[in-house]
Amino acid sequence: MPAKSKATNSKSKITNKQKEAAEAEIREKQKPVDYDTKEYPVEVIVQKYMEGREDDTNELFIPDYQREKAWKEKDQSKFIESVLLGLPIPYIFVADIYDEENDLGRLEIVDGTQRIRSLYEFSNNELTLVGLEKLKKLNNFTFADLPLARQRRFNRSTIRMIQLTEKADEETRRDMFERINTGSILLNDMEKRRGIQRGPFLDFIDELSKDSKFRELCPFSEALIRRKEPQEFVLRFFAYLNNYQNFESRVDIFLNSYLEKNNKDDNFDPHKIQAEFESMLDFVEKYLPYGFRKGKNYKSVPRIRFEAISVGIALALRKRKNLKPKSMDWLNSPEFKKHTTSDASNSRPKVIGRIEYVRDQLLSK
Repeated sequence: MPAKSKATNSKSKITNKQKEAAEAEIREKQKPVDYDTKEYPVEVIVQKYMEGREDDTNELFIPDYQREKAWKEKDQSKFIESVLLGLPIPYIFVADIYDEENDLGRLEIVDGTQRIRSLYEFSNNELTLVGLEKLKKLNNFTFADLPLARQRRFNRSTIRMIQLTEKADEETRRDMFERINTGSILLNDMEKRRGIQRGPFLDFIDELSKDSKFRELCPFSEALIRRKEPQEFVLRFFAYLNNYQNFESRVDIFLNSYLEKNNKDDNFDPHKIQAEFESMLDFVEKYLPYGFRKGKNYKSVPRIRFEAISVGIALALRKRKNLKPKSMDWLNSPEFKKHTTSDASNSRPKVIGRIEYVRDQLLSK
């Protein structure tokens, strides 16, 4: 007879009452998630992501809690190679978003951002294939270099989606994103900095990120707090405020350089720096009814929106300490929306443009 497992032989320390309580908790916490399985051609997926992207009305959109572009050209190329080879592609998860104020029937990308970006960039000749190991003869090809017949076959390739219905609330979507990525997700930039760039300035950033007024005006989910997103926001505020005109193209390099420089500065005045941060928050509290959020029903703030508003305000307050704006209606203008759409972050002219737009609107007479 086979030996009984150690788990079977050992006497459980869990009582029946504890088991019943655990089962009750499972039933209480379970959330029914309605979903449909869809299958779309690549051409349709790209179209849904591309059309309306500039004014943030595209059907397939990237939510604020998703990471910025993470895949390098080689990663993107390997994915495109998989599509060309007809290999199985992991499901893309999206959620049907219902907005009471302005329902556009949009689909929030819960998991699959990097794949959709890669499809879009390749289809629009923004991606040159590199590092391919199976289709080596396609290295240095763009989409336009493919024969017409192959372009059409690529566009007809289908990818499956799990589409959550509008019954899936924001907490469910964020939780799903976190769980899908647990185990495979790499440390984000802020988590890396805490491991290799410790110092007095980073400790100072840590403390400011816990400011209750900051957390109220710029709310974060528990998942984002665990990923050190509040610290990321505060670091971005100071880096752009004091050095935005020297930004080039890589946000991570820009922030790392600023942090390293200030960690080594033993003479930085935390009281002076904190006062400027708090003055900016006081202004937001007084003149922006929803804080940094777009509106009453929004529960989070995109990074580039926070950067534009916070840094623009701080720069304006440096020019005019007792600033009293005539109107803040420009925050709802098409021009401001254009400055702060989701793909506007990694361009020097756009960084400068959105920050100075806010500053100039506040200082205009």
